[in-house]
Amino acid sequence: MYKLSPATTEFVKKELTRYESKHSAIIPALYAVQKENGWVPPEAVFELAKVMGLPESHINEVLYFYTMFNKHPVGKLHIQVCMNISCSMNGGRELAQALCKHYGVELGQMSADGKVTISRAECLGSCGTAPMLQVNDQYLENLTVDSAIKKLKELEP
Repeated sequence: MYKLSPATTEFVKKELTRYESKHSAIIPALYAVQKENGWVPPEAVFELAKVMGLPESHINEVLYFYTMFNKHPVGKLHIQVCMNISCSMNGGRELAQALCKHYGVELGQMSADGKVTISRAECLGSCGTAPMLQVNDQYLENLTVDSAIKKLKELEP
């Protein structure tokens, strides 16, 4: 059975006091769970609902609306390649394919060793420096396949 850690539980309770509406604390609460686990397990939603005094459906509405929350486990390097128009026109799709081949993983899947997940991102907000990607909390821009692989090797665990 899944349990929120004491630190996450205390964080969520503190966040609830910061807002007039409990609903405003959903995003920080989901971030805390994701930081702790690397993703948001469905059981965590049940636990958050109990702590926050909200229906699970309200938490799930936020969880499934925003792409910034991982709904399944991801690798230690979570590589999100921008596939929006500017990045696609400047090689974003080809970059994603090359990275998948390099790491031996399918788009949206985690490598067998748990080190890498490559995901599609719709817009990472850097059209002028396309193609680009986000790896964990870091942004890499103006990429070629070679420059991306070189930079990612520096970040590998």
